This record gives sequence, structure tokens and C-alpha cells, in this order.
Amino acid sequence: MGVSPTSRQLWPPGSPGGPRRLTAVTDESDEIENGGVEDAVREAAAALEDARSRLASVPAEVVVTNHVMGLYELAAIHLSSDPVDLVSAALAIDAVGCLVEGLGARLGEEHSTMTDALANIRMAFVQVKAAAGTSD
Repeated sequence: MGVSPTSRQLWPPGSPGGPRRLTAVTDESDEIENGGVEDAVREAAAALEDARSRLASVPAEVVVTNHVMGLYELAAIHLSSDPVDLVSAALAIDAVGCLVEGLGARLGEEHSTMTDALANIRMAFVQVKAAAGTSD
């Protein structure tokens, strides 16, 4: 179990009460002071370029479908939260609808699956809304 930043365990013996500021010194801070920033920036740029190249090799409809499913999951999370967040769920569902209905068959072989998923999440919204007793 860790120690809270305001835990009495961090106070110096005999201190009148109140946390003291601790300075963390690590090897990482030494690297940054000794020119490690440039190395870190180069590593981050290389990682970003690698990610971009991997993403470019995936068909766009696969990436878009993945985002649709992310929005679907977001809607499901808001519908199952306590308390239910119908406004956020509706926004996510509308975003799914914009993509699925707006792009249609351009989504590729997953289009029918996305259409079914949209119908299912819309139905879940109606059921949750009815159970919550809201009419708007």
C-alpha cells in the first residue's frame, strides 16, 4: 500500500503539521538535464512515424469501422452507467448513425454488421430511457 502525498508519514519528525514539499530526484531527471530532451523528442518522433506507417497500411474502412465500434462502446457505457447519462449516450449513438448511415456501403464488408449494431444500440437507448421514466 502506498503513502498518500499528505500522509503524516511524509512529515518530518517534530513538524507542526502539514505536508512538506519533497523533491524527487531520479535518473530520468538527470537525463533530461543532460540533453535527454532531444533524445526523447527523437524517440517520440520515430514512434509516431512508425505508428503512422502502420496505420497507413490498414484499409480506411477498417479504421473507420473501428472508430464506429468505439463510439458504440461509448454509448453502451453511458447507457449502463449509474446514473444513466442519456444525453451522452444519444450523442454517441447519433455519431454512430452519422457514420453508418452516411457512409453506407463504403464501410465495406462490415456495413451490415454496423447497421445491425446501430439498430441494437438505438433499441437499447429506447429501453433504458423508458426504464428511467424520462419522456424527452
